[in-house]
Amino acid sequence: MQLRYWFLLVLLGAIWGSSFMFIKIATPEFGPITLVGLRLLLAGSLFLPFLLMPKYLNQVKGHTKKILFLSLFNTAIPFTLFSYASLSSNSNMLAILNSSAALFTMIVAYFWINEQVSKKQILGLIIGFIGIVVLVNPFNAQTTLLASLACLLAALCYGISNVFIQKFATKVNKLVLIGWSLNIGGLIYLPYTISSFPIVAPSNEAIMSLIWLGAVGTGLAFIGYIRLIEKIGAVRTSTVAYFLPVFGIIWGNIFLNEQVTFVVAIGCFMVLTGIFVANTSKPSTKL
Repeated sequence: MQLRYWFLLVLLGAIWGSSFMFIKIATPEFGPITLVGLRLLLAGSLFLPFLLMPKYLNQVKGHTKKILFLSLFNTAIPFTLFSYASLSSNSNMLAILNSSAALFTMIVAYFWINEQVSKKQILGLIIGFIGIVVLVNPFNAQTTLLASLACLLAALCYGISNVFIQKFATKVNKLVLIGWSLNIGGLIYLPYTISSFPIVAPSNEAIMSLIWLGAVGTGLAFIGYIRLIEKIGAVRTSTVAYFLPVFGIIWGNIFLNEQVTFVVAIGCFMVLTGIFVANTSKPSTKL
């Protein structure tokens, strides 16, 4: 893989890893759903100049149900769950539990599209979920059980979305799918976003966090993600999952003074090891 694609992959991991820190900062002032609604509208607006071009606009026909499905399960629902979770969880926990989407994708693919699973992949799943159990326990002061479950449900949504694309939308232009799903998600939340907009003006810190989340962490990051898929393929691009929790821990420690406890370090290591083991084996038999 060329050096420039490695750079873009790490940059994408750094940007997405920072998103959990900005969610933590902005959610208390905007509220979870209002923040997500504004984030989606801002991100979607970056795609509109492309989406409204005739060559892309013509590709929407016949794919509206796919776009609606992804607007819910790939953006609106998981974004909202992470925002709610941020109210009672450190940002580093959000980032680590988000990476479990790679494990959920394998499970969903096994049951939904009958994808084969090897014994080595089963071992990876076991290691990864032991890491999740280490993190999600009453003695981990970095999060609450409810927040952790919200993160895991959001990761499951990503897993469902990944398999949905693989099953129904491999031949659909990803720019059209992702771009319109962001805009539709924003429109779904628009009535609530308007009616529940904060009475007290959010701080500059919260506003800048929103702008980063929408314009950079969602809009530009998704454009970079699509670019990587086109150039190096979906499998190699999926390795960004390894960078998200690492950068999430780094940014949380530097800017929010979140402590990297022994439990967090061990849990993160086991989750990433599980993902690595599960994704370095080609399935051979259906178990």
